[in-house]
Amino acid sequence: MTNTYQNIQQRQRVPQTRHQRRIHTIDTHTGGEPLRVILSGFPALKGQNVLDYRRDCGDNHDHLRTALLFEPRGHADMYGCLLLPPNATEGDDASDFGVIFLHNQGYSTMCGHAIIALSTLAVQMGWIEVVDGDNHLAIDAPCGRIAATAHVKNGAVTGARFLNVPSFVVGLDRRVQVPDWGEVVYDLAYGGAFYAYVDMAKNAFDFSLDANDYRKIITAGSAIKHAVIAADDEIIHPFENDLSFLYGTIFIDNSRQASGAASKNVCVFAEGEVDRSPTGSGVSGRMAIDYARGHLAIGEKTVI
Repeated sequence: MTNTYQNIQQRQRVPQTRHQRRIHTIDTHTGGEPLRVILSGFPALKGQNVLDYRRDCGDNHDHLRTALLFEPRGHADMYGCLLLPPNATEGDDASDFGVIFLHNQGYSTMCGHAIIALSTLAVQMGWIEVVDGDNHLAIDAPCGRIAATAHVKNGAVTGARFLNVPSFVVGLDRRVQVPDWGEVVYDLAYGGAFYAYVDMAKNAFDFSLDANDYRKIITAGSAIKHAVIAADDEIIHPFENDLSFLYGTIFIDNSRQASGAASKNVCVFAEGEVDRSPTGSGVSGRMAIDYARGHLAIGEKTVI
């Protein structure tokens, strides 16, 4: 076990009583998307890696997920993560810590906004030895090892980034019949999680990607997700069955935005949950799609 995880546990240890379980959390947000980080007090999970821990949490401790994320402590769009020991490895290849991601439906495979928040917390909470410049973290997520970096200037975090697991396209311009919405054109891709990517320009929806159409976005996104799950038999991860499920629908507006961004997207995931941020795993899948279409070159940057 690495010093980073041990340091977190020593700093955040919460005394337990015989009749109560006390869980220590801290709330953050990345681009407006919330993250409740469970630091300590959670029951020890069984297993050797984060996929084992995720299964055990879902099978035996799911009541704590709902207690921490649902009302009155949370809300329908609340998101969380649980810090865990690194995956069991031999030699010096251990990560700083492991993490599983929690939402209103269950458990995710990857979450970029959480990785950014955790990288920032690692500096702000003193989990790692901090230097001016780049501070590196290795984080074991359900989808694989994530290399995260927090950039520090004069002791403060000025930016964070991460190197994701490989992203890939499963199919472009697929079609599915969606109850109440008709035929929908979508791309299927993976960026740490599988998403159905829906280009607004290729479909005739009676809503836009603005806050005023929030409810319609949720309704359509959820309907498309369930229709794709029922119709598409290629939502299969190459080597891990636990990752083989559709996480959500991402609506894309490829017109240049007033903010200067090249495009806009809105992600509806889990059970009708809406991401306030541009996403992390979802954007990774988008980059794979844009590359496959010849819209983005290796090394080229884009703003969403």
